[in-house]
Amino acid sequence: MWIVTTALVIAISISIDALAASFAYGCKKIKMPLHSLVIIALICTAVMGFSFAIGAVLLQYIPERGAAWLSFAILFSIGIVKFFDSITKSIIRHYTKFRKELNLSVLNFKLVLHIYADPEAADVDISKSISPKEATVLATSLSLDGFAVGIGAAIIGTNGWLLVLFTLVMSFFALLFGCWLGNKAADRLQFNISWLGGVILIVLAFLQL
Repeated sequence: MWIVTTALVIAISISIDALAASFAYGCKKIKMPLHSLVIIALICTAVMGFSFAIGAVLLQYIPERGAAWLSFAILFSIGIVKFFDSITKSIIRHYTKFRKELNLSVLNFKLVLHIYADPEAADVDISKSISPKEATVLATSLSLDGFAVGIGAAIIGTNGWLLVLFTLVMSFFALLFGCWLGNKAADRLQFNISWLGGVILIVLAFLQL
């Protein structure tokens, strides 16, 4: 039961950013077509699975006590960053200002970081709809936290298959629900709960000790 719970809690903590981003799009009446939602969910899940595999390899070379402290450091660090989400993202926005004419590419790390701090910027062509290419870059930015968390999840002994499954399902429905909620709320409601994912990760980090 603990293995299932851990995988589910980690997937939820990672999906909160997707929920917040899609809510922002809904408020701005920016459409996220179904194929774009699927692309984002699949990429976030793939990154999580890849980083989990890296963590599983690292675990073979780390002493048991060292693994506990390493998983604590990873989860706690990401948790703190997400807890102080508004401060972190304001700093990133300040140092990643970009011009609209820049090529939309996952290789443009400055753009990926900027979208991480300001998800609405993913609509680069201002079409009020997230294209597959824009969805790919947005998914990359949303996966930045997930990559580190995936490594930490492997080190704490989380079931990889369950984590991948839960991440896929939670990411997709978080995006879907966020869009729906944003459309309902329009600009009448401010919605920033990324800090909640941080709290969850910090609690998980301390449980490793």
